[in-house]
Amino acid sequence: MRYIKSPSTDAKFNLALEQYVFDRMDRSQSYFMLWQNDHAVIIGKHQNTIGEINEPYVREHHIDVVRRLSGGGAVYHDLGNLNFTFIVSEGDGLQSFDFSVFCRPIVQALAHFGVEAQINGRNDMTIAGKKFSGNSQYAKQGRIMHHGTILYDSDLDMVSKALQVSQAKIVSKGVQSVRSRVTNVREYMKEDIPVEAFWEKLEQYMAAETGMQAYTLTEEDIARIRVIQQQRYDTWEWNYGASPQYRIRKERRFEGCGKVEAYMEVEKGILHQLDFYGDYFGNGEKQQLIDALIGSKMEESALQKRLEDIDVGEYVCHLTQKDLIALLLQ
Repeated sequence: MRYIKSPSTDAKFNLALEQYVFDRMDRSQSYFMLWQNDHAVIIGKHQNTIGEINEPYVREHHIDVVRRLSGGGAVYHDLGNLNFTFIVSEGDGLQSFDFSVFCRPIVQALAHFGVEAQINGRNDMTIAGKKFSGNSQYAKQGRIMHHGTILYDSDLDMVSKALQVSQAKIVSKGVQSVRSRVTNVREYMKEDIPVEAFWEKLEQYMAAETGMQAYTLTEEDIARIRVIQQQRYDTWEWNYGASPQYRIRKERRFEGCGKVEAYMEVEKGILHQLDFYGDYFGNGEKQQLIDALIGSKMEESALQKRLEDIDVGEYVCHLTQKDLIALLLQ
């Protein structure tokens, strides 16, 4: 395994760095990365950006908003937060959306530092029932990228103010606010150290456990990363995109799947426009699913016919054909 430490705290550079390592670097190698973003909201691939952020607050406080390649929900980053990434090949029992495999080394590292953490829910790590880490994955052509946050000493008030969390999610968690659901690791450390020292200790632990070797990005690497950044992560089209055109909006939270939103134009019982957003995971390009459904009558048998050769779970992980049809017709 190779270890890469990002030289930047720019969210757009760091997401381009992940993509560069995933797409361009030696596929025979596995990679572990540690990195930080300074004041950024990172949006899941399938989310409607405007619906996930407190836009006036984000603008006023100069918080970058950047979309990532993976699904899941929006997260807030600052320099009190440390991010980790694993990039590996499938095989040896590894499958996409198996979060526990990649969360376990972090839980074990924290135990080494005297912190008792747990892996909970779809993609969270918690301490004493409070979330300190959200995780997400992206898979393509036999490769898996797993990344997660470690809230170590973040401004938790900023977390709650920057993110416009849906009421459905708050109700499903049985709590009243984002602030009450999250915590910082530093509060539980046996030795009180700043985030810089925690980063160093985590590096040392992972090196001892995995034998990973450091890789320093070359000037050529950085130039190629900048090209990816300029072409994707610097653009409004990627980070925000046009708002979906719709007359009908359907939303439901599915157990083990997450929130799925359907935006539709229906005329005379025929589906003319469709788009999906949400904090779900999925590897397939949603346009393929959309194309299969456009033009269908809005009735169960017609939608079933359109989906009979479609693996819905490829596009929205753990969603069934029955659940998708129920959402569209609810």
